[in-house]
Amino acid sequence: MKLIAEFNENITPIITEAKEDGKKDYFIEGIFMQADIKNRNGRVYPKEIMEKEVGRYVKEFVEKQRAFGELGHPEGPTINLDKVSHLIQSLTLEGSNYVGKAKILSTPNGQIVRNLIDDGAKLGVSSRGLGSLEQKGNAQYVKDDFQLATAGDIVADPSAPEAFVEGIMEGVEWIMGKNGVLTAIQAEDFQKTLKSARLNNLEETKLNLWKRFVENL
Repeated sequence: MKLIAEFNENITPIITEAKEDGKKDYFIEGIFMQADIKNRNGRVYPKEIMEKEVGRYVKEFVEKQRAFGELGHPEGPTINLDKVSHLIQSLTLEGSNYVGKAKILSTPNGQIVRNLIDDGAKLGVSSRGLGSLEQKGNAQYVKDDFQLATAGDIVADPSAPEAFVEGIMEGVEWIMGKNGVLTAIQAEDFQKTLKSARLNNLEETKLNLWKRFVENL
């Protein structure tokens, strides 16, 4: 599966009135994800696939207050608690749009986001997940193995998600291993090894590559 990130910039910051202790609550709200629409990266998320996965995400993460997001563009599909900046509190379907609301936390990265909002910075969100892609015409369609890591990391650069997926993660695929642990494999390295293998030891080479992969699960 490939790491897939999508950017949405229709996000509105919300600051509540100061409490008795003088502290304010910060939120962001807007379109986090879209279904049945070809996005800026040339990908389409079929509505039935999106509904199923978002339903699971809401039940397992949002409702249990575990739907965290990070500041910036993480390099993998897992959530890094030391980089968390916000907690997604709701995610609802409106037409083809999933409208989300997230509370900015008092973590170090959350404080950075609060300062950016105070200074008038324009922020966006980038969904992050794993999935296979199928080319259909001039668009890539996300297949039914799609798994959402977070409905939205907070980002500022609308071009960064595409560069991130095509650059840093180029040649890297993610495999679901034992106990649901995700493992990154360097597909390109494996392909080079197979291409350089002689015909009489091709099967042995395949077996050795498989052993290397299993050992890293």
